[in-house]
Amino acid sequence: MNFCSDNVTGVAPEIMQALAEANHGTAWPYGNDDWTRRIESRLADIFERKVRAFPVATGTAANSLALACMCPPYGAVLAHEAAHVMVDECGAPEFYSGGAKLIPVAGAHGKMTEAGVAAALARWRSSDPHQVPLAAISLTNATESGTVYRPDEVRAIARLAKAEGMRVHMDGARFANAMAFLGVPAKAVTWEAGVDALSFGATKGGAMAAEMVVFFDDKLAESFAYRRMRAGHLVSKMRFVSAQLNAFLADGLWLKLARHANAMAQRLAQGLLRIPGARLRDPVEANELFVVLPAAVIAGLREAGAEFYDWPGEPNLIRLVTAWETDPAKVERFLKVASEVAARAA
Repeated sequence: MNFCSDNVTGVAPEIMQALAEANHGTAWPYGNDDWTRRIESRLADIFERKVRAFPVATGTAANSLALACMCPPYGAVLAHEAAHVMVDECGAPEFYSGGAKLIPVAGAHGKMTEAGVAAALARWRSSDPHQVPLAAISLTNATESGTVYRPDEVRAIARLAKAEGMRVHMDGARFANAMAFLGVPAKAVTWEAGVDALSFGATKGGAMAAEMVVFFDDKLAESFAYRRMRAGHLVSKMRFVSAQLNAFLADGLWLKLARHANAMAQRLAQGLLRIPGARLRDPVEANELFVVLPAAVIAGLREAGAEFYDWPGEPNLIRLVTAWETDPAKVERFLKVASEVAARAA
């Protein structure tokens, strides 16, 4: 019953099989291989337009290098105050951009709003060389709170950004979970809504270690190959990263795996809300849920072997994350234990 993260899981069988197949024979290194060349074609089908795509091994590399293409060393990036780029990447976006400033924007349930972004723009807009110019905005979809931006929300924020001459980045470490929830074409929440570059994650969705930066603007992509190499993220045996991404994207596997993860989160939410005193902090839209439970229930779950994180912000708040391989039987056991402990404590 390990619900700590979607990073605790193994590799989807289809992706492991693709790695095994890629292991036969030789291939040109540094992305000059057939697996890497196929990625952009697969993405063109998904996004219904030509794109530029660059595989990397980590989400931090994808986010940081993408933002470095958008923001000069003296510029600034707006992002939600709880965004991964803001609090969980050890200054990597600032490092790879050469010193860009990240400015936090508040917003309920992990989401920036049109009004919140407008207020931040008004606060930080300046042509004074003593101040950092606003260069980009980074949205996370699905968010760190397990919520999802709708196309109209992305469009409204992007419209404000573009009016200021800013670029729009989307951190899609859990992009598959967002799309599985939305059920709309991928273009509707990305380039059609004003997104210039997407960090498209596969690792949390079932890959071993595979992410990519997808550019919808060719001009932004011009420096990425150099930045990736300089940062040490041009993998020599790139075929093994790209083989994962090809398998992830083939035949809708990325959405199939995400739908299962999302469904398991919904089941947990429905079951836990039956416990007296239980309360969700945020709507459950992807594969994360933040729930307040009685202390006795939390203790009882841990005694039964369940694993999850206590979460800062309020007493008895925990985070549960489901994944592509979450066993429904373990979800039911978790709910059964929680219910039994709650009944004994009543």
